[in-house]
Amino acid sequence: MIQEFEGKTEKDAIDKAIKELALDQEEFDVEIVEAPERRGLFRKGSVRIRVHLTEEDEPEGAPAPARRPIPGAAPLAAESELEKSSVEFLSKLIEKMGYPGTVSVQFREEKKFGLDIVSEHSNILIGKKGKNLDAIQLLVNVYASKSGKNGTRIIVDAENYRARREESLVRLATRMAEQVRRSRGSRLLEPMNPFERRLIHTTLNEFEDIDTQSEGEGLYKQVRIIYRGTEIGPPPQERPRNGRRRRRS
Repeated sequence: MIQEFEGKTEKDAIDKAIKELALDQEEFDVEIVEAPERRGLFRKGSVRIRVHLTEEDEPEGAPAPARRPIPGAAPLAAESELEKSSVEFLSKLIEKMGYPGTVSVQFREEKKFGLDIVSEHSNILIGKKGKNLDAIQLLVNVYASKSGKNGTRIIVDAENYRARREESLVRLATRMAEQVRRSRGSRLLEPMNPFERRLIHTTLNEFEDIDTQSEGEGLYKQVRIIYRGTEIGPPPQERPRNGRRRRRS
């Protein structure tokens, strides 16, 4: 994905990108599209940058923000060839896994749609912390990509797990932040995928006395919630955010 941002200076434009995208600068590439004209000791104009998001930032299999199905609403009929083939692929996939169920279209938006699994084996298909569901979603998106539809994103859910997980993480972040406030220390959360980490960072973004940073390598990293002023050693590539906070994704 590519987006453009403008500011008085390159740093100002990058800061705007960081704030709007809720990402760390290390997570995207910056291309200078337009620089101000220098005349004598003064510069006139503004800097326009083009941001190229990395694959790690938006992996094909990572969950997207949850969309809640309307209670009692009937499943949508598959319309496009991609929807039909994805429903068929996912149905055969879970059947071959030994956990058959019914797959239907849950919602559709521009360049994105959701598939819902109804199965008596939902707990197994979801897995611990949704990791099985993430793996299944990755396979469905890889299938769609090989079908030449890599511009469309497919969200796989079961028993409204994605929305329930999102609510649980928001409550967890708030509860841990209160504990950190009382102890004036830090707490390290469980390993999470990029979307879940971003949700924690965003939830605590307005806590004036709380900082967050990610630790670890790979797709699943841990978020540390820190009371401001607590010395835990400088994290790698640490940088100020908005002039008052630090956040790493």
